[in-house]
Amino acid sequence: MQKLILKQLYYINLGRIKYDQAWEIQKKLIKLRYESAIPDCLIVCEHDPVLTMGRGTDKNNLLVSKESLQQKGIDLFEIERGGDITFHGPGQVILYPIINLQSRDKDAHKYLRDLELVVIKALDELGLKASIKKGLTGIWVNDQKVGAIGVALSKWITYHGLALNVNTDLDYFKLINPCGITEYPVGSISELLGMEVSIDTIINLLVDNFVRHFGYDEIIPQTIQEIIDNKN
Repeated sequence: MQKLILKQLYYINLGRIKYDQAWEIQKKLIKLRYESAIPDCLIVCEHDPVLTMGRGTDKNNLLVSKESLQQKGIDLFEIERGGDITFHGPGQVILYPIINLQSRDKDAHKYLRDLELVVIKALDELGLKASIKKGLTGIWVNDQKVGAIGVALSKWITYHGLALNVNTDLDYFKLINPCGITEYPVGSISELLGMEVSIDTIINLLVDNFVRHFGYDEIIPQTIQEIIDNKN
């Protein structure tokens, strides 16, 4: 009898973590994924307050000085993902998929659309009608941007990913022109629903929809230490 091969996904919940620490973890997993030492991975986390500037950032979209950010305890990083400047912080769910796109026709554009659909389907379960806007990457509800997406590829392995505002303090976005967009406001799930929503609820919805949409048969919870120990 032919052995059934399951499409596996490592699930790694880092909790709240500083941006640069999660960035380094992604790089370690990229190498292991490229070597086929591990299956595709999905990192979930929250970040301490941080601004990240992608490859397409217009420096004028940072509206305050770097000294002011330091005084406020907000980190700033220039990174290799696509897109402009954005904010990450508490109350925001971050997904960093580490996926080999060679098995998905090497189609980066479709991958971005797939990430948007994962969020749209998850929000639909909360009764929120989310959508995309032509020419603008991200997820929108009532003309408010609730989710930002910015990815990078290394030898067709994906990293970086998406951020969804849940209970995020939206005042942080006043420090920037988020993703270079000035004509639409930023929103959060809690504000749109008019009530506090737990981070765990949103994580579960996003992960469930991610697994279904990308067609994984088995999700395996892992810690970074477990992965590293198993490969040494």
